[in-house]
Amino acid sequence: MPGDRNFARRGPVILSVPHAGRDYPPALDEALRVPAAALHLLEDRFVDMVARAARDRQPTLIQTVPRAWIDLNRSEQERDPKVDAGADWTTQPRASAKLRSGLGLVPRRTGAAGDLWRRRFSGTEVEARIVADHRPYHAALAGLLEGARERFGVAVLLDLHSMPPLGTGEGARVVLGDRFGKAAGARFVARAEEEVRRCGVPVAINTPYAGAHILERHGAPARGIHAIQLELDRSLYLDAALDQPGPGFGETAALVARVLSALADEALSAACQMAAE
Repeated sequence: MPGDRNFARRGPVILSVPHAGRDYPPALDEALRVPAAALHLLEDRFVDMVARAARDRQPTLIQTVPRAWIDLNRSEQERDPKVDAGADWTTQPRASAKLRSGLGLVPRRTGAAGDLWRRRFSGTEVEARIVADHRPYHAALAGLLEGARERFGVAVLLDLHSMPPLGTGEGARVVLGDRFGKAAGARFVARAEEEVRRCGVPVAINTPYAGAHILERHGAPARGIHAIQLELDRSLYLDAALDQPGPGFGETAALVARVLSALADEALSAACQMAAE
C-alpha cells in the first residue's frame, strides 16, 4: 500500500512520489545476485524527503516499497518474461523501450549493475505485488485527483522524480514532462517552467524525460485533470556521492514548494475562468 496518504490536507494540486521507497522486502534480498546497494541505482534517492519538506496543503502519496519490488510508473502489462514467469510476450502489446532494456514492471537490470536477480519471480509473486502495491497506489491517486477536480473544478498532479546529472556545462538540472502536451495544459507547464527559471536553475521540457505510465494513466486535460512530471538532478539536493542529503537540499525543497504553489495558483485561476464562462 502507499506509505503516506495525507487526505487531511486539501488543495487542487496532488503530489506523488512513486520511486523513492526504501523498505526492501526480504524476498528481494533473498533473490539478489548483486550487492543490495546496487538497488539504490533504481531509487529516486531521498526525493521523498524533498517532497515532505516542500509540501504545504497538498494531498500527498509517497510509496515506501522500492521500485525494485514493483515500478508504479509502468503499466500492469509491462511484464518482462526474463524475470517474470507469469509474463508472456505473445499476449502483451508491443514492448516499450523501457521494458526491452530491462526496466519493466519488475525491473530486471540496471546499466551499471547488470542483471539483478538470481531467479525469475513466479507469476503468482508478481501478481501479488500488483494487487498489494500497484493497484492501490493508482486507485488512491485517481481518487485524490477526482476529489480535487470535483472540489476545485481543476486538479493538477505533480509527479516528483529525480535523475542522474545530465552532464556538465549548461545542461538542464530540472526536466518537466507532460508527454508532449498530452498530459497537461500548456499553461500549467509554462507556469512551472517559469518558477524553476526564477530560481536560476536550467530547465528542459520533455527531454530526455517526457513522463510514462503515471502521466499517461492519470493526465486527462479535457476533463480538467493535468499531470506533470518533475525530474530533479540529484546533485541539486544530494551530496557529492549522490547518496545522502547534501548542502543544496533546502534550496531544492524551496524550488519544489514554489512550483507547487504556482501550480495551485494557476489551477485556481483556471477554475475561476471556467466558472465565469
